[in-house]
Amino acid sequence: MAGDISERVHVCDSSIPARAGVGLKPEHYADILDTKPDIGWFEVHAENYMGAGGPPHHYLTAIRNDYPLSVHGVGLSIGSHGPLDTAHLSRLKMVCDRYEPGLFSEHLAWSTHDDVYLNDLLPVPYNAETLGRVADHIDEVQSTVGQRMLLENPSTYVAFEASDMSEIEFLGEIARRTGCGLLLDVNNVHVSATNHGYDARAYLDAFPVEHVGEIHMGGHAEDRDETGAKILIDAHGSAVVDPVWDLYAHAIARAGETPTLIEWDNDVPEWPILLAEAKQAERVMRARGTNHVAAG
Repeated sequence: MAGDISERVHVCDSSIPARAGVGLKPEHYADILDTKPDIGWFEVHAENYMGAGGPPHHYLTAIRNDYPLSVHGVGLSIGSHGPLDTAHLSRLKMVCDRYEPGLFSEHLAWSTHDDVYLNDLLPVPYNAETLGRVADHIDEVQSTVGQRMLLENPSTYVAFEASDMSEIEFLGEIARRTGCGLLLDVNNVHVSATNHGYDARAYLDAFPVEHVGEIHMGGHAEDRDETGAKILIDAHGSAVVDPVWDLYAHAIARAGETPTLIEWDNDVPEWPILLAEAKQAERVMRARGTNHVAAG
């Protein structure tokens, strides 16, 4: 196992505060270590730290000594028809054991088929068959990692005829069956609502916020489909737009003050720009929150 024991001794409490955090990017390692910014926490993609050692672990260990950490997986393929990749799950457990994250989350999606790994997080139909399969996979993940998982609502671009329940019904039942929490991605709500033509605020009004342990915020891209209709893409390559900020305020009014992540994974900006987005999220959280104790 990579790294000596001292690299796994953390002086910072692992719990995630009801503050804003940001996704940790290599471009910002030096700024963070040099300036020790006043920010609540950082989130990392587990797959970026599954190697044995090297600079990523060196920097993450140093930052973890000063800040709580959330681990967000993108490769478990929770919704896939086949079994989970046990080797990948084992590597995920090693990351969590090493860095002791306060929160751990994954997507409601699939990204593998047999031995083929796809670059996209693909949607699932909402029906009893999918529900049972996803619940079994979450049980396996939580038992292996030894930590409650948060499941993220997806951004979607197509709807399945095979679905016989709503996304909210599906997520609520998954949480009830498995004891997992939910990660509410507000940008995903805006993207999906725009693409499918439903009311994003009504979606948030019906969302089971009692299970929400973390909120995500991010930017998106705009495109046109073959008919010329507007379609939004969950791209994480730009600032949060005003309609998403408005939805976030609405979500916080329901859920209370909840750990909130600013996601910016592509075209990563200079550190002060990302920090300013986090500060904006905290202003909204304090103005609209009700000191809710988040799940997790």
